[in-house]
Amino acid sequence: MIRRAVLAVCLLLVTACSVPTAPGGATGSGDGSSMVLADGFEPESLHPLLGYGTEGASKIFDGLVAHDAQRTLQPVLAAKLPERAPDALTWTVPLRAGVTFHDGSTFDADDVVATYRALLDPAYASSIRSDFTTIARVEKIDAQTVRFTTTRPDAAFLHRLTLGIVPAESVATPAPAADSPFGTAPVGTGPYRLGEWRKGRSMRLVANDGYFGGAPAVKEITVVFAVDDNTRAQRLSSGEFDGTVLPPALAATFQGSEYTVLDHPSADYRTITLPTAHPVTGDPAVRLALNFAVDRQGMIDALFAGKGAPASTPIPEVLTEYAEPAAQFRFDRAEAERILDAAGWLRGPDGTRARGGVPARFTLMYAATDSIRRDFAQAFTSDARAVGVDVALEGLGWEAIEPRMGADALVLGGGSPFDPDIVSYPLLHSSYAGDGFNNPASYVNPAVDAALDKAREAVDPAARVAAVKEWQRAYAAAPGFVFLAFLDHSYLVRDRWDGYQQAVDPHSHGTTWGPWWNVEDWTPRP
Repeated sequence: MIRRAVLAVCLLLVTACSVPTAPGGATGSGDGSSMVLADGFEPESLHPLLGYGTEGASKIFDGLVAHDAQRTLQPVLAAKLPERAPDALTWTVPLRAGVTFHDGSTFDADDVVATYRALLDPAYASSIRSDFTTIARVEKIDAQTVRFTTTRPDAAFLHRLTLGIVPAESVATPAPAADSPFGTAPVGTGPYRLGEWRKGRSMRLVANDGYFGGAPAVKEITVVFAVDDNTRAQRLSSGEFDGTVLPPALAATFQGSEYTVLDHPSADYRTITLPTAHPVTGDPAVRLALNFAVDRQGMIDALFAGKGAPASTPIPEVLTEYAEPAAQFRFDRAEAERILDAAGWLRGPDGTRARGGVPARFTLMYAATDSIRRDFAQAFTSDARAVGVDVALEGLGWEAIEPRMGADALVLGGGSPFDPDIVSYPLLHSSYAGDGFNNPASYVNPAVDAALDKAREAVDPAARVAAVKEWQRAYAAAPGFVFLAFLDHSYLVRDRWDGYQQAVDPHSHGTTWGPWWNVEDWTPRP
């Protein structure tokens, strides 16, 4: 069976809801043909045009390609990996024959063309359209072949083809995707179809026995939504679930239980945004000083049982060839103090610095229901205050956070282990300034822009590595964020199935990546 990522819940926004009850109040079937998982997050929509499964994180949809456990691209709806023309601007994609959607309709080139044209058409108001700006057009060559043309060479182009393909008829009428019933009644080609979605409570997936990669042995998966970490842990202890995700320290308390504790490395960073429009966080000296002021390893050790790695840029350790050692910030409180003193931010009687009558003070927002972001916010605040910068914390819902991202700092998460362009370009390039979560603090650095563009357009692999390292050095000289850590993800799994393969998680995890990324390949133990 094709191994592709991942389960049905793309982790986007925290859902505010009462604590749900698992269907039947029990785990899956004793013969292993079904399982019940718990997740702290629930999608708002199952529409690929609204970000559901963009990195292949879906069991309902397939992309043209997907990543395997080694992060290598494999063809899925493509018959083989797409081929790039000598001009580096066109890509030809042969399609797999004999594939059908869940409703029995035949998959072909019309569906691929319709999906990507809807993605690029402003009339559909796709929330991820800005991530595909290099695509100029997509054309049908014949029923089993499509061709993409890009506006310029795009070294990460193949990684953009993990987007789930929808039936052409579902996007036949130009209208905002958010208004489409498809978001709650999706039809894909994936190994599972949506059986039932009880919003705020649970989602049930049913195996697609006609799946071209082979019928899944796990016939039914129920995902129960429970926001609170401690609630999920308590219900897991009572045996309600076959697995869940928990913060590392909490997961460790299950060592020796009937559950196996699995720690996955990830590219999932937490960073502090520093809005350029703010009189304090917009000062380059404050930004640089705060990067020296934070004890990244101390946070990881104290808060997350050592499960993680320090972060200074969005490039994770797993992208070894691209990581630039010279762009890493050390913990040096004295250097932070020196930078602030030199920039005229001087301590007052209360210990808080000020310059020109402006106190070194700003607000840091975090998602109130996310215990990990809360812990990082508190640790960052302590380190900032140690060098004379006062930070006021606000735990809020996302509906309150989003309108303020241009003015107030935020604990932001993201990250991809697949390619350095996928997250870094929209996060740091000035063309994305103020574009939602892409570059929320409006960071602008011409040297970083130039190197990001060079890296995106590089055809030669060595030249691309050099350009990625170049933008990291330029960024470290004038940072716009305070990257804190790449988190390990900790999971609890009932030892009832074979087929587990460890993978490196992107930011999306929970019951998406992690142990269940290839659950369609799992088999019950006798």
